[in-house]
This record gives sequence, C-alpha cells and structure tokens, in this order.
Amino acid sequence: MSFPLLTATAALPAIGAIATAAVPAARRTAAKWLALLVSIATLALAIVVLVRFEPDGARYQLTESHAWIADFGVRYELGVDGIGVALLALTALLIPFIILAGWHDADPLETGSRRWRPTQGFFALILAVEAMVIISFEATDVFLFYIFFEAMLIPMYFLIGGFGDRAHAGSDEKAAAQRSYAAVKFLLYNLVGGLIMLAAVIGLYVVAGNFSLQEIAEARANGSLDMATNTERWLFLGFFFAFAVKAPLWPLHTWLPNAMGEATAPVAVLITAVVDKVGTFAMLRFCLQLFPEASKWATPAIMVLAVISIIYGALLAVGQRDIKRLVAYASISHFGFIIMGIFAMTSQGQSGATLYMVNHGISTAALMLVAGFLISRRGSRLIADYGGVQKVAPVLAGTFLIGGLATLSLPGLAPFVSEFLVLVGTFARYPVIGIIATFGIVLAALYTLVLYQRTMTGPVKPEVSAMPDLRARELLVVAPLVVLLIFLGVYPKPVTDIVNPAVKSTMSDVHKKDPKPEVEAVK
Repeated sequence: MSFPLLTATAALPAIGAIATAAVPAARRTAAKWLALLVSIATLALAIVVLVRFEPDGARYQLTESHAWIADFGVRYELGVDGIGVALLALTALLIPFIILAGWHDADPLETGSRRWRPTQGFFALILAVEAMVIISFEATDVFLFYIFFEAMLIPMYFLIGGFGDRAHAGSDEKAAAQRSYAAVKFLLYNLVGGLIMLAAVIGLYVVAGNFSLQEIAEARANGSLDMATNTERWLFLGFFFAFAVKAPLWPLHTWLPNAMGEATAPVAVLITAVVDKVGTFAMLRFCLQLFPEASKWATPAIMVLAVISIIYGALLAVGQRDIKRLVAYASISHFGFIIMGIFAMTSQGQSGATLYMVNHGISTAALMLVAGFLISRRGSRLIADYGGVQKVAPVLAGTFLIGGLATLSLPGLAPFVSEFLVLVGTFARYPVIGIIATFGIVLAALYTLVLYQRTMTGPVKPEVSAMPDLRARELLVVAPLVVLLIFLGVYPKPVTDIVNPAVKSTMSDVHKKDPKPEVEAVK
C-alpha cells in the first residue's frame, strides 16, 4: 500500500492541534513554536503533493479509499484534482504566516477584565481549522466532505468570539458583546446553510444510493443515473445555498463584515483567504459535477447575484470608516468575481476564478496582515485616526500600498491576471454582465487609493508620530507574500498549468464549450 499522503497532510495539523493544546499553561512560547513547526511541516507535505501531482494525468490523483460506514454507503475517499491541489497548497502556505502574524495576539492581557488569554488554545484552533479545510479540498465522498465542511465552524466560532481584536473603543464588556454577536452570527448563518445542505445530501443518497462523487458523476455521465429535472434542481439549490453562505454571496454575506471586524487580523485572514474558499471550491467540485443541468438552469440568476455582490461590496467598501470592515466588503466584491467566473461556463472564466481564489488569498493576506500590524500600533481600526504614516514607517506604508494595489488588480500583480480572465470569460457569454462588473474595478481603485491616502499620506498625526516600522518577524510575514504577488502577476503559468486540465474536465461535466468569436480573426 502506498503512503497515504493526503491523509498525512490533513492529519499532521490535526495531531499538532492536540499537541499544542496539551502544552502546559506556563509554556506559551513552546506552544507557539510547536504550532509554527507543525504548520511548516504541513507546508512541506503540501509541496510533496504538489510535486507528485501530474496536471495531465488522471483527474483525481493520490487517491485513497477505505470502507467507513458501509451500511450507509459512506467511504473514506480522498483525491485531488488541479483545483483542489492548488487550494490545498494555498492553505498550507498561508497558515505559517497567520501563526507568525498572530504571535502575540493571544498573550496574557495586563489590563482589563480578561487577564488571561489561553495562548495554546488559539494556536491549536488555527491548526484544527487547517486540518479541516485541507481534508475538505481532498474529500471525494460527499458525506465526508459535509462533515468537515460543518465541523470547521466550531473552531472558527471560538477564534472569533474568544480571541477578538484588541483595537476597540469602549469597555471590555462592550467589546466582548460585539465579539459574541459576530461569532454567533457567523455560526448561525453557516449552520442554517449546512442544515439545508444536509437535507440535500440525504436526498442525493436516496437518488444515487451512495455518496461517492466519482461514482455518481460517472453514472450521470453514462446515463445510468437519470435524475428527474425537479429533483436535480432542488438538490442543486440545497448544495448551492450552503456554499453561497460560506463564499459569501449577496444577500447571504452579512456575517462576514462582523466576523472580520471583530476577529484579530490573522483570524480575519483565516476566514476570508482560507475558510471561505471552501465555498467557491465546492461550487466547482460538487454543484457543477453532480448537477450539471441544474447548474445551467440556475446560471442566469447566479450571474445576477454575482454582479450585485461585485458592485454592492465595492460601494460599501468605499463608504467604510473601519479598515477591517473595508477589507471585508472588498472581499465580498472579489468573491462576486470568483462566482461570476465559475458560472460563466467558459474555460477562461473558470480558470480565472480558480486563479482568483489563489491570488485573492495571497493579496488579502498581505493587505489584512499589514493592516493588523498598523492597528496594533495605534490601537484603533478607524481610518480617521491615521495620517502621515508613510513618513514615520515607510516600509509598513510601502507594503500596505502593494497589498492595496493588488486588491484593485493593478497590472503586474497577481490578481490582475485572474480578474482579466474572469472578465474575458464572462464577456464571451454574458456581455452585459461583464460590462457592469467592470465598474467594480473602478470602485476598487477608489476605495483602495482613498484608504491609502487617508491613512498613509498628509500631515503626521501626533498619535502616529512615534509609530515603529515593521519589525523582523513582521517583515518575515509580509515579504514572501509581496514576492508571490509580483511573481504570479508576471508569471502565472505554474498555477494555470495545474488548474486548466481540471477546468477542462469541469466544462465537459456540464457539456459546455467556449463560444466562438462572432467576428472572424483577420487573416
């Protein structure tokens, strides 16, 4: 039997989470280093998965399959395609930076009503989320996927509600109430989506007789499993609703600004750059593959919701006074682009959407983590409390600018390529939607440049006059992300080579081909 590489990649952070939580309370620093080393070892395993994956090979590779709950047709089945392996690598890459950035976020408090923060628990919960997200990208059994799709909500709930941002105006009681509200709202929204999906999962089993993604998709393709039209549509809606909450798609998005605003900056990155990607990934893996006809039936409505998310999120970002909530609304706009690319049903759109998931994860991590370093220095999330930072902390301001420019998809930085592909793919089939979506780019330039102008330029405010620049640990977090943004902006081929064959297979699942240009090329 070959080494279970995919199981090991998910099991290592799970075991690390248990070990970190078990570190004695007095040895907080040891717990931090243990969590960091486990995350680096997980990244090494993810790199092995990436190296062993053959883009032109079988659709699902490094597969594992074992009997689990045989009476109900549930199996422990894992496998990765090009889309899954790219997002697995993204997750493993970001977690060490998240841990480093949050190095002091769970340290004991010297003042206030909460004098102790369980440091070991904070880092153990991050590793637990990593393990659950990784196995979600690997699972090819629908029931197995569902279990971890839901289970990751629990550690995220405690990370949001138990380890909130310290940059609060007002009393500890008020801050705790705000964190509690954000955590409960996050949990309830996602639990409702998950319960609806559970009904759809049960319905799928009743229709198909098993939970194997590959077996069901193969049966759909060869005609041996013929779902009634209404049945397929209801099952699709049950799956899509849960994924749209997680993504998040308008109007199911309202939990995200609260969660990101109240969480620490590293946890905010964990939410939007890692956990939320499970929703958009699942749209590609499960919605399109299991319910191809229903996906095409729902496409016009989803495209409208996606373009509303793009414009709505960008407009609300323009009007924000809170730095972290601005990034949250910008992410809602970006997820609109991703979902629009998925359901454009073109190879350019779906390749761009997958690349956008990777690039958005890197760019949002860079911007939000630098914003977190800024907020921790000043003790405020309000944009109005800053000014002239570039004169006293030029490196911090410079990295903040690069993260912001990546957010607005500046040519030469990674998100530009993915956004361009999404728009090209959308224009090819839905030109009106594509034209409206381009206004999101204009609004992104507005909210990003206004944010930079108001915080980094102008006269130096007295409260920031003594602000220190980025320290060595913080530079170690930000510098690699900036390098990746530039590298993938200039040379995205390593990622597109991995995801394009998987996109081709997805296009085949829904029986779609790229539309031919209406005007013939000039000879």
